[in-house]
Amino acid sequence: MSKSLVIVESPAKAKTINKFLGENYVVTSSMGHIVDLPKSKLGVDVEDNFRPEYVVMADRKKNLALLKKEAKDKHAIYLAADPDREGEAICWHIKNILSETEKEGHEAKKFYRVKFDEITKEAVINAFKHPRDIDMHLVNAQQARRILDRIVGYTLSPLLWKKVSRGLSAGRVQSVAVKLIVEREEEIKKFKPEEYWDITAELKRKGDSPKEKFAAKLDRYKDKKVEIKRKEEAEHICSALREEAFIVGDIKESKKKKNPYPPFTTSKLQQEAFNKLRFSGAKTMHVAQGLYEGVEIGKEGSVGLITYMRTDSVRVSKEAQSDARRYILEKFGKKYYPETPNVYKSRKSAQEAHEAIRPTLPLREPDSLKDYLTADQLKLYTLIWNRFIASQMAAAVYSQTSVDILAGDYVFKAASTKIIFDGYTVVYEAEQEKETEEGVSRSLAELSIDEPLDLLDIIPAQHFTKPPPRYSDASLVKALEELGIGRPSTYAPIIQTITARDYVRRESGYFHPTELGIMITTLLMRHFPKILDVEFTARMEDELDGIEEGEADWITVLKSFYSPFIHSVEQAKLEMKDVKKEVVSTNEVCSICGKPMVIKWGRRGKFLSCSDYPTCKNAKSITSGVKCPTGCGGELIQRRSKRGSFYGCSNYPNCKFISKKLPEGHEDKG
Repeated sequence: MSKSLVIVESPAKAKTINKFLGENYVVTSSMGHIVDLPKSKLGVDVEDNFRPEYVVMADRKKNLALLKKEAKDKHAIYLAADPDREGEAICWHIKNILSETEKEGHEAKKFYRVKFDEITKEAVINAFKHPRDIDMHLVNAQQARRILDRIVGYTLSPLLWKKVSRGLSAGRVQSVAVKLIVEREEEIKKFKPEEYWDITAELKRKGDSPKEKFAAKLDRYKDKKVEIKRKEEAEHICSALREEAFIVGDIKESKKKKNPYPPFTTSKLQQEAFNKLRFSGAKTMHVAQGLYEGVEIGKEGSVGLITYMRTDSVRVSKEAQSDARRYILEKFGKKYYPETPNVYKSRKSAQEAHEAIRPTLPLREPDSLKDYLTADQLKLYTLIWNRFIASQMAAAVYSQTSVDILAGDYVFKAASTKIIFDGYTVVYEAEQEKETEEGVSRSLAELSIDEPLDLLDIIPAQHFTKPPPRYSDASLVKALEELGIGRPSTYAPIIQTITARDYVRRESGYFHPTELGIMITTLLMRHFPKILDVEFTARMEDELDGIEEGEADWITVLKSFYSPFIHSVEQAKLEMKDVKKEVVSTNEVCSICGKPMVIKWGRRGKFLSCSDYPTCKNAKSITSGVKCPTGCGGELIQRRSKRGSFYGCSNYPNCKFISKKLPEGHEDKG
């Protein structure tokens, strides 16, 4: 019997699948995409229905040669790339290339598409029992996105080169992400803090020890919400309160249920991995990819530990629910499992063909994997496992007591929360829950209405309103998802791109726009406001989803975008025709001609140039003022490469010191 060929993307995935299929299959990897649009030109014939010109990628030629060699004597080829648009496109390209190499007179090869959301024996064997044809709706959605991004990038980037510096890039989605960060920075700069005060009363029951005190905050005065803006006002109120008798007014008791969170989607995993583990989006996806493709687990060999990690669905299979139920009943008991299994509703645009991110075997506890996983793998697997198990557990139940305390015409509020049943929180508590419950009194004395209280102290506290926070990996992904920008597979690459291009920098986990990022955003907003419009970008994402679902034609979508876009490009070219490059003024003067020096950007980063260029060609590097740690006498200079921004010694090449950051204690000015 002739062997069949199975093609996946990575060697790790190939190794895991190989042990499930047996000796009648040969499993190999393509290392991802084999072909792409050429780097040297647009590669899209806009006059011929946006026909793409695909070329074999330079670093994939050896892989392709090996694929052809393996396929030479195989009549059945199974294409098993990841279950999404990118995976479908990889399969389509491989099929086209291998079909082209068939010789006349030979039996035609048969191609089968197999798809699975988890790399387990059951899922893989089942997929091979039910192969299908390549889904051209998915392929065309991927092609449309790739062509859209190529048209925008290859059309706008040269304009940035002319106005700012060569080597810069603009993107349909990345530029919107930078815009969000720049706009947030503008909000922070414009923000003017406003003073406000609150007043806390420390109270106790008559006869109780002062150690049994509780706190209540001033809430109302004559049924109006108290707003205190000045210190004098706070002191006046405190003086009046010290003369009042404090008496228990209304008491309200209630029970509150807290339902568990759904299992992870891609965006929620990236958000929580940042909040709990301080993983960047890129790191989260890299570690998750390894867990999905397979890890060596002792005698079991290579095992896929989680389901596919690029998904916006919260759907869970009945088999996984059943496994979770068994684990919960055995580990925690009947009361921790709901009578009706928990089912969660996905966002409108979610691909319900996928599942949520969950452990492939819910019974596989994180502790059992300690000897086989890296520290980062174990942390992420534990997070995914905890969230999934908790999602199938019963709700937590809390008892809440809210008390109004009267002091003349003033009303104070005190509250306590007591857990009655911990439910899912015995396994998992989201980071946001911890934040919202901080400062809530967990114990309130058993009070009764009209009971008099002893006032121990009145404490005024000054506060100032705070500006909106800068975006972190978590909050930026959350914003992109809520605004409908990008999709599960794009969040991490978006952040990687804008940091590598030095448009934004991550400082203490939060994004700050650089001068370059602000300049480019301003330039694009001036000439291409529609491209940077959030609603327009979200509509384009919806149209790409429509292509995937077979509801829209991909060429029609591209045509509707291209005509107004190219018109705005031609208009921008006219406006920029006689305009000099964008620069930033400085107080420094040229040492040769005495004219002002300005900041410009080149391939290797920013530098000082004479404003009278090209008449005066004086230019020099911008040093940070920080001495090189090697002691060579040089100063650190900010540079830029394809991998992002870094600092290098001014004595290069004699000193080859480099660092991503300035030494501790020195501020990175951006």
